[in-house]
Amino acid sequence: MTLGQHLIELRKRLFRSALAIIVAMIAGWFLADFVWDALRDPILTIAKAHHATINYSNITSAFDLKIQIALTIGLVISSPFWLYQIFAFLVPGLTGREKRYTFGFFFTAVPLFLAGCVAGWLVLPHIVVLLTSFVPNEDASFIEAKDYLTFVLKLVLAIGVAFVLPVFIVLLNFLGVLSGRGILKAWRVAVLLICVFTAIATPAADVMSMFLLAIPMVVLYFAAVGIAYWHDALARRKAVALDPELPSPSAA
Repeated sequence: MTLGQHLIELRKRLFRSALAIIVAMIAGWFLADFVWDALRDPILTIAKAHHATINYSNITSAFDLKIQIALTIGLVISSPFWLYQIFAFLVPGLTGREKRYTFGFFFTAVPLFLAGCVAGWLVLPHIVVLLTSFVPNEDASFIEAKDYLTFVLKLVLAIGVAFVLPVFIVLLNFLGVLSGRGILKAWRVAVLLICVFTAIATPAADVMSMFLLAIPMVVLYFAAVGIAYWHDALARRKAVALDPELPSPSAA
């Protein structure tokens, strides 16, 4: 395909993805109230200890909030379709080996991301109750609706991303881009980047919340290192079997 044909193909894929998101967003509009009720549930728990309420700072706040929730639902519902459009655009340029690895890790990353989002959803009430427990009982909690929704989305998405990042590290190892030894050597840089990421993604501006998110990401990173080392050793054994003159993995 020429460059012009690639651009036409890209435009077609983007248009289909946008149309799917818009249709799903319409469905999200009708589900927005149900989702918002579920998100507000931790506030009801807080209200038992002391007065807590969600505020709308101006006339359009409630409408803007519902649009944002509908868009988020639309992106989630339509994600299988627009993710397929992305892969349908990229896959023709991949080799057979790259296709196998890409699809294999894609179908691994998506469940892990969803599992991370579910984990974020499950810990959300506990985090909200914990962070608001520092408010004295004689005081009240007035929570801005938009800020609260941003808090929830950042928390859920950050944990979802944290579950997926090691998958891409292992993917690069399987493609031969990174070795297990190289990944391990970069552990200091990786830990620093993880801390920077969690500092940005953590919805609460406190060190404890940052470390609560950083610790599982570091554990997953070293789990990816272990898988990469195992794959390198396996690949080395296969290479030695084909060419006995190569040094064995134990000798290397």
